[in-house]
Amino acid sequence: MEVVSLNTEEDNTMMLLDYDQQSNEEHQAELTLEPATCVGDSPANSGWLLSDSNDKGCLQNDVLEGTEKTEETKEKRLKAKKQKKNQSAAKNEIKSLLAELPFAKAEIREECGFTALPEKTSKKKRKRTLGGENEDDAGQKKKKKVHPNYFVSIPITNPKIIDGIKAVQHIVVQADERLSKAMIPVACLHVTILVMHLANEVEVNKAVNVVEECKETVQEILQGKQLALRFQGIADFRGEVVFAQLVQNEHLATLALIAETVKTRFQANGILTADSQAFKPHLTFMKLSRAPKLRHQGIKKFSPELYKNFEDHYLGDEIVTCLHLCSMLKKKQPNGYYHCETSVPVGKCKAIH
Repeated sequence: MEVVSLNTEEDNTMMLLDYDQQSNEEHQAELTLEPATCVGDSPANSGWLLSDSNDKGCLQNDVLEGTEKTEETKEKRLKAKKQKKNQSAAKNEIKSLLAELPFAKAEIREECGFTALPEKTSKKKRKRTLGGENEDDAGQKKKKKVHPNYFVSIPITNPKIIDGIKAVQHIVVQADERLSKAMIPVACLHVTILVMHLANEVEVNKAVNVVEECKETVQEILQGKQLALRFQGIADFRGEVVFAQLVQNEHLATLALIAETVKTRFQANGILTADSQAFKPHLTFMKLSRAPKLRHQGIKKFSPELYKNFEDHYLGDEIVTCLHLCSMLKKKQPNGYYHCETSVPVGKCKAIH
């Protein structure tokens, strides 16, 4: 009995060892097979890998295509911005040229008798108030706003007057350098007789003929006498425009008669001019509208303190010798004066400015 028991224990021990060895071998076999059955090396999953690779390629193409579209959009925006900037520059140039003339603002036009141009603004307000449109409003939309682009004037050529204006401008700029951009160049100094809009060269030629036709009538008004315009004192329009005043005398009355004659002649020839209820000639030499940025800097008006010492200062007399038809928009002459379509001598002749 004892022998049998001993053998049985030994057999059990051997069985356990064989079982452990078999388990270890199976476990090693499983470990050996695992790399062969991983997802990355499985033939069943090779299609998925290719599909994933294709998706990545498509994604890269989409990114490239999206980048190209973004660059194209940026280019279009830059082009549109540049075009808008050029248009803005052109508008600013026109505004700058207009600013050298009197009556660039509606309020000042009205104060000085020029009331034709602001009419469209009031119509726009009326449309907003009513909230609807009729046939007249629809037709009004199609009409473009007409700005004056030509003017009849008397140039200022007396050195005494020019030097006096320079002195005032110098004092003002020394007080505030920012105001230098609001100064009208002395080469452009003139007295405006009439402003108008000429749509094309045909109308320009017609206007040239009208000015030349006025010569005989003006000579009849002068009757061989000199027309001397006396400038004395400085005033302003609502603090936005500063000008040299003309002395009220018989010479100024003669100038007013000449201006009315020229206006009547232009209107008789069908040329659009600004309506004038009262002719108020003056010599503008400072204007805030020449420098719109000043308003953003808090400068909305010229301080009278800047030129108070010249309020009654005598600047000089200008002997009228010619009438000019000038363009506001064409390139100026080398001397800085406006492009002159024609210059008609009147009164006592001397060198034309």
